[in-house]
Amino acid sequence: MTERLRTKSKNRIVLILGTLIALGPFSIDMYLPGFENVASDFGIDISRVGLTLTSYFIGISLGQLAYGPLMDRFGRRKPLIIGLGIFIVSCLLCAFSWNLYALVISRFFLALGGCAGMVASKAIVRDLFKKNQVADVLSTLMLIMGVAPIIAPTVGGVIVAAFNWQAVFFILAVFAALMLFNVTYILPESAKPNRNTSLHPKAVVREYISILRNREFFIFATARGFSLGALLAYVSSAPFLFSQYFGLDEQQFGWVFGGNAAGLILGSQINRVVLKHFSLFSITFSTSIMLTVLTIGGLAAAFLAPSFWVIYPILFFMLFFIGFQNPNVTALALDPFTIQAGSASALIGSMSMFFGSVFSVLVSTFVTESIIPLFYILVGCAICSLALIIIYRQKAEFTPVHA
Repeated sequence: MTERLRTKSKNRIVLILGTLIALGPFSIDMYLPGFENVASDFGIDISRVGLTLTSYFIGISLGQLAYGPLMDRFGRRKPLIIGLGIFIVSCLLCAFSWNLYALVISRFFLALGGCAGMVASKAIVRDLFKKNQVADVLSTLMLIMGVAPIIAPTVGGVIVAAFNWQAVFFILAVFAALMLFNVTYILPESAKPNRNTSLHPKAVVREYISILRNREFFIFATARGFSLGALLAYVSSAPFLFSQYFGLDEQQFGWVFGGNAAGLILGSQINRVVLKHFSLFSITFSTSIMLTVLTIGGLAAAFLAPSFWVIYPILFFMLFFIGFQNPNVTALALDPFTIQAGSASALIGSMSMFFGSVFSVLVSTFVTESIIPLFYILVGCAICSLALIIIYRQKAEFTPVHA
């Protein structure tokens, strides 16, 4: 660890960074059990509440692209403090929203504030820890980020059942206020401001375009976009699917949604073991095929046997295979870059959230009475992701990358 970090506890720093990176998943999943209450309060169909997820995904997509250059130019803490301030104010605006449109706009700014912690956490780890410690710390942060979607809907379900959906945003505001205190008074500044970093839109856009022109990056980042698009389409449809279609209450929703999130974590952890025995690309290709076959089976089930005990296992294993897919295609997309790795990483995150926003709009528009449109979307995402990987496999000589 660096000289600055010797006076601080490693566990304390990791805990602060873990809570920062968990802020995003908590903001997405904690209020999902309250969708039915939101729809009732505003007198709208529950599917329209999904637009609040769409605006959130758009906010994260744009925010990640902005915070990268800002944190290089001004250091990590100042943009992070401003982001947390935006998040707290936006939480209060969400709680006091008087109609759906006010909530949609407030959720957009909530995402802009919340994604500061997601971007800063990874950068601070690289700044403060030695090379041989970075992977270990990042693995811990990714585990925390994976556990958050399991805990969040369960906690949200209890809060909504005991109080109301507005209480979720008050609690998120208090949580963010504690984070703001920790960042201001405990977390050290990990990087000196670099005034040479250009914030001119042309320079920023030029760098991102140069990354997109890399064939390997474009194919695998887009494949990840479709894979994550399937995941976020499921998340957007979950309130309708479990609460309205299958008739689960708030607490049951939390347990069921958390169980599927456990499938995502399980897949990512088994992937680490499998990578010791097979190449990165071969695992990616195989899981893409299995994901496509599974979603097609889900579509057939939606027509023939749309019961909870048929659909739920299919969705569980879909998330299980996405747990394999997302880290692998991310690694393949970043493989060509060294100097531009930070910008490439931000661009991958932004592209994924853009895809998520598109598919969440489709869910809000078409998944209103039947689950069949949801599985059309999931099948489309899986096929497009597989097609891109096949195109790469056929048109390029691929040298296997072993973990």
